[in-house]
Amino acid sequence: MTSPADMRAVVLAGGKGTRLRPYTTVLPKPLMPIGDRPILAIVLERLAEAGFRKVTLSVGHLAEIIMAFCGGGARWGLEIDYAHEDEPLGTIGPLRIIRDLGPRFLVMNGDVLTDLDLGDLVAFHAASGAEATVATHHRVLGIDFGVLGLDASGTRIAAFTEKPRIEHDVSMGVYVLDGTVLRFVPEGRAFGFDGLMAAMLAEGAPVAAFRHRGAWLDIGRPDDYERAQELFGQAP
Repeated sequence: MTSPADMRAVVLAGGKGTRLRPYTTVLPKPLMPIGDRPILAIVLERLAEAGFRKVTLSVGHLAEIIMAFCGGGARWGLEIDYAHEDEPLGTIGPLRIIRDLGPRFLVMNGDVLTDLDLGDLVAFHAASGAEATVATHHRVLGIDFGVLGLDASGTRIAAFTEKPRIEHDVSMGVYVLDGTVLRFVPEGRAFGFDGLMAAMLAEGAPVAAFRHRGAWLDIGRPDDYERAQELFGQAP
């Protein structure tokens, strides 16, 4: 069975962090501070704790700052190398410019903070028989308005719901993928996770879901960034 020590982890750190502007005009989003540590330092600590040894950082926006901070990864007991996106390649496109991904690898966004057990995720994927496993989280989205349902003419109200709550299972931005999924990924252009899911599901390729019920925060969201200060802001 594949273990984290046998796999490469790919951390996507090339985004511009537009939702956290103006801070991310001068600081890459993965280096935004959580307490006295950058987000990316916490992500790398979690990977090392899970047993990963080889990590590739996909970088683009302000890449030189990320590279200066992370170096070769020795401070975390990791071997870090870099894949440079000359143009933004989305969340899955960077896989095409990384050599030696191996038969199975982990991909995660560089702005995700979670207590997800990555070793359990890898083991689940290995046992699932799927080509891709997506870590998922249950989220409840509230709408702060009264929602109207209109009739076919659009001139009469047929239904009304006051401030509804919508529940979904959402992607956490953490995946375990088999190398075979690269057949869906075009070279030389942006390609996102949405495109990969659409292509795999259209072909009937097996995709598994790993439900996580613990902490998960998307630091690109200002509300989650503030919450992260409470949950992850203390030094280990």
